[in-house]
Amino acid sequence: MECVSLGRISKRRSGPQRALPEEPRRVFGFALHQAQRGGHHRAAKRLTGELAGLIEVVDDFDGETYRAVYTVKLAGVVYVLHVFQKKSTRGIALPKHELTTIRERWQHAKRHHAAHSHEGGK
Repeated sequence: MECVSLGRISKRRSGPQRALPEEPRRVFGFALHQAQRGGHHRAAKRLTGELAGLIEVVDDFDGETYRAVYTVKLAGVVYVLHVFQKKSTRGIALPKHELTTIRERWQHAKRHHAAHSHEGGK
């Protein structure tokens, strides 16, 4: 199963992907590997409501909370929609700007999949 990231790709070492500590990167990488093989990571949970069909992995590391949101709902592809450090001080709810990013990328993933699903026999 293919894995597609819809986030910004930074080639600079100081970019946003490089700022993610190694431990959460390992956890998220393993969770995505399991998703690609049809499995479900122990820290993965299905989101509900308007984000139904999306999966979130949460990793607490060094007093901080990191989250990755992805979907396997589109045949043959794991779409990584967003990976971020949760900085909200209001409980466990996703901050509004993070929800907006996830919604936008979920719509983009559906358009991308529709445009490319004929490639590679998908």
